[in-house]
Amino acid sequence: MKARYKYRFYPTDQQRLGLARLFGCVRVAWNDALACCKQSQKLPTYNQLSALLTASKKTVERAWLKEVSSVPLQQSVRHLTESYNNYFDSRSGKRKGRLMGLPKFKKRHNRQSATFVGNGFSLIGNEVYLAKIGNVKPIWSRELPSKPSSVTVIKDCANRYFLSFVVEIVPVNIEPTNESIGIDLGIKTFAALSDGTQVKGPDYSRSDCKIRKLQRKLARQQKDSNRRNKTRIRIAKQHNKIADKRTDFLQKLSTKIVSENQTVILEDLNVSGMVKNRQLARAISLQGWYEFRSLIEAKCDKYGRDFRVISRWEPTSQLCSECGFKWGKLDLSIRELICINCGANHDRDTNAAKNIVQVGMGYRHDYKRISREGKTARGASR
Repeated sequence: MKARYKYRFYPTDQQRLGLARLFGCVRVAWNDALACCKQSQKLPTYNQLSALLTASKKTVERAWLKEVSSVPLQQSVRHLTESYNNYFDSRSGKRKGRLMGLPKFKKRHNRQSATFVGNGFSLIGNEVYLAKIGNVKPIWSRELPSKPSSVTVIKDCANRYFLSFVVEIVPVNIEPTNESIGIDLGIKTFAALSDGTQVKGPDYSRSDCKIRKLQRKLARQQKDSNRRNKTRIRIAKQHNKIADKRTDFLQKLSTKIVSENQTVILEDLNVSGMVKNRQLARAISLQGWYEFRSLIEAKCDKYGRDFRVISRWEPTSQLCSECGFKWGKLDLSIRELICINCGANHDRDTNAAKNIVQVGMGYRHDYKRISREGKTARGASR
């Protein structure tokens, strides 16, 4: 299976100028091809867009496209074709996951990238040769498991540079120690596991406070000024600091959970609907619940684990995990409770995690079946 290995590098001043020229050419090639697609009654094929790119290099207005390598330009057109294919597959139901939107025009101040394949790059010792850019030396935090098939040069909004390699890996077979685990996601406690473990998430409050202050400053500054651009970069650095801290936490936690358990069960949360709550929207967005679910699903596929998702309408917080008695909806301020039927003392999140694993493993049917007379789940005694 394929995986990405990402490394940071620090280009020289001359290489920065070359990369800026390359990113601009890739952006123009994408925007020109996208404009052609929007103006055409029938969607052009990749060969037609590639021929259009070659013809534009011969014109006076686009003659400067010859100054950079042609490989990233062709890859930009290929990525546009793939984006349209993903959009149509998503709308027809062939592609799983969220509905894809139509491709958009690229902007100068957003994240920039350029992909090299084939003869456009090569590994020379500890350095990486990029066509018409030169040799760059990334910080090798780990070795590449195999020869990469492509490399993408990335410049984020905080002016950081990365090399992202696509390599072929062989999954490691790790024997699980537990049969199953249920996970209930929250804000104060990021993940409550059905075995009683509660995992606290990182504290993003300091960086979030700085972002709010800098955004107020940005709103008062004149557009297209140097001071406003400096403030924008400072905001981007704080956002990257939060994203890096969150990614590191989610990667380590997801690896630990998947490697120790054969079956991982999550609840299908309506995150897009939950962020409409103005009081909790910012806190929910900082947690990265959807990213955590994506990592769990991908690593279950990598290690041969079973990944299951229960319905979002399952009343996991309204049922006793010991006797199945339903006490109804609870206020969010109530964190501990005692079942009036069996007397069991429950932590709210841990009890929900236990109900999640029971439903996911088939020990209890969903709520619609529980409410019937012919239920098979154990009910409350009278």
